[in-house]
Amino acid sequence: MGKAAERILKAVAAGERIAIFADYDVDGATSGALLHLWLRDMGREATLYVPDRIDEGYGPNEPAMAALAKGHSLIVCVDCGTLSHGPIAAAKGADVVVLDHHLGGETLPPAHAVVNPNRQDESGDLGHLCAAGVVFLSLVEANRQLRAAGKSEPDLMGLLDLVALGTVADVAPLIGVNRAFVRQGLQVLARRERLGLRALADVARMDSAPTAYHLGFLLGPRVNAGGRIGKADLGLRLLTTTDPHEAGAIAAQLDRLNDERRELENQVREAAMAQAEERGLDGPLVWAAGEGWHPGVVGIVASRLKEATNRPAIVIGLDGDEGKGSGRSVSGVDLGASIQRLAAEGLLLKGGGHKMAAGLTVAEDKLEEAMDQLTALLEKQGAHLRGPSDLRLDGMLMPDATSVELTQAIESAGPFGAGAPAPRYVFADMRIFSARRVGESHLKVSFGDG
Repeated sequence: MGKAAERILKAVAAGERIAIFADYDVDGATSGALLHLWLRDMGREATLYVPDRIDEGYGPNEPAMAALAKGHSLIVCVDCGTLSHGPIAAAKGADVVVLDHHLGGETLPPAHAVVNPNRQDESGDLGHLCAAGVVFLSLVEANRQLRAAGKSEPDLMGLLDLVALGTVADVAPLIGVNRAFVRQGLQVLARRERLGLRALADVARMDSAPTAYHLGFLLGPRVNAGGRIGKADLGLRLLTTTDPHEAGAIAAQLDRLNDERRELENQVREAAMAQAEERGLDGPLVWAAGEGWHPGVVGIVASRLKEATNRPAIVIGLDGDEGKGSGRSVSGVDLGASIQRLAAEGLLLKGGGHKMAAGLTVAEDKLEEAMDQLTALLEKQGAHLRGPSDLRLDGMLMPDATSVELTQAIESAGPFGAGAPAPRYVFADMRIFSARRVGESHLKVSFGDG
């Protein structure tokens, strides 16, 4: 981290041209925005590059890195790059710094510095950080070096809304420093000072103080929508714009794309579930693959299959002789390591990720073999021994015991999310007076003991 911060500060001081290569999801967008805004405060405007999900796929690619290297002396890869040996080597004439959190391999790419709590030589104590958290702590180090040199430093506390959004949207566990990031970040978000997030909150009809729920289910999916089915850089542009008109226009566009994403997701989910059921839902892995399934929604559908079966799930969109897919895992089963092993053995064209989520590219003629081998690897981790997920309850309440004050007291103990679930109470022997459907997956219920 010290080496990375020193190189970034050197580029700033010398007026070098800096490029930021960011992933196309929320974690990538927030990571890129953090670095871009910090550099802007330092008087430097960086070039932003976000790869197209369909045409370029995840992470740095050789043509893009070579092109960036021709016009920039420093390229910073955020939320990607740890396994990108070839693309980083292709950036001839430029130094590359990697700020990432995905699982590292046995060897590191030829970068100037690789900052990643999930490198093989790391202790793993901070392995729960998302990329936005890694970038933020790297900027903390850069600010420390500025102070040591007697120079002024940009304000970092005002950037915690971005760290909070990246942390929750990437489903990082809300433990340790992540919990502090999100708790403080929600307070920053409540000030509504960032034009892009203010515009997005308005189109998402957020009418109450922001919570982790709003980050994960209202703001996050909309920022993600551009990278999934629209222009890959929309989310990053929204988070860095200083033009209120541009902020409003991008927010509206992301809201429309999110509606389109929902429709695509529903179509693919129905087909994937039918295929998975035919294959069987009681094995170590649930998977499905289909021609023309949009690669922008396969990860969400994998999450739905995982939730429905309490098994690791893979969903792959086939396009001719190649397929691109995403996987989601359950607690205690390391999917990323297994995917990475298959890639190293040549059964996958490309693959990587972390314990709970991974991405892959596979040749169509090796699909069945790859999934069989992945099933065997996950079986060794006990993925097949899981039954239906338990309904975890924290206590029982009666209607007379509930109040606005109680809910406020519970909420004050948050934020709640992955790794820190909200308490769940049961109301026993209740009479339901009315129930109506709200949206696609909720019920509004009136009940009591009378």
